[in-house]
Amino acid sequence: MLIRNMFIKYYTAAGQEEGGGGGGGQPEITPEMQKLIDERVASEVTGLKNKNSELLGTIKQQKDNLSRFEGIDPDAVRGIIQRFSDDEEAKLIAAGKVDEVLDKRTERMRADVDKQIKAANERADKAEAFSSKFRDRVLGDAIRGAAAKAGALAEASDDLILRAKGAFQLNDEGEAVAVDANGDVLFGKDGKTPLTPLEWAESLKETAPHLFPRAEGTGAGGHKPGGGGGSVKRSEMTSTDKAAYIRKHGQQAFLQLPK
Repeated sequence: MLIRNMFIKYYTAAGQEEGGGGGGGQPEITPEMQKLIDERVASEVTGLKNKNSELLGTIKQQKDNLSRFEGIDPDAVRGIIQRFSDDEEAKLIAAGKVDEVLDKRTERMRADVDKQIKAANERADKAEAFSSKFRDRVLGDAIRGAAAKAGALAEASDDLILRAKGAFQLNDEGEAVAVDANGDVLFGKDGKTPLTPLEWAESLKETAPHLFPRAEGTGAGGHKPGGGGGSVKRSEMTSTDKAAYIRKHGQQAFLQLPK
């Protein structure tokens, strides 16, 4: 626009000098005019170059600044900053109450640890309960089988299993092993091999004969007052006979006598 105005100015001036204001020829570009044009163009170009260099430098600087944040989500960062500014701990730290912040964090960590310990204990208790139930079942089956082989009464199974709990434990192989009060293994009659459930059940024939069937006709199973034959009835026994029978054979055997 500036150059155009210069042309118009000098064109008008030249026309007025040559034709008194009305000539129609082409404007003459004098050396002075060309010099002014060249200087003005050079000035404009230099300014544009400087401006372009300045813009390129700014763009490069912005790129360098942005490269430091490559891979960082600006929205996420703003969210974190906002959350931190609103956070209770941030406010306490800003107020210089660092010890209070540490106490709160310790309390949260302790609560979390206590929660984990409680959950672990509950799992351990459940596992122990399951294991105990499993051990009782295996031990009960072993004693029940041994009692049957020894000829014990079927209704005496619960009594035998209850007695066995204080005398037997399961080893790592799931086998019933007799132990004493100190947990030491008890040996059988040979003194070499551990006492088996069968051998233990057999020994109860002497210490708890009421757990086994009475022998017929031998006097071992029933009380025979006056030397008469057959099992005596409870209704036919005197109080002294009843007491003597119970002392010898046990309450269970007495109750098994016919009424």
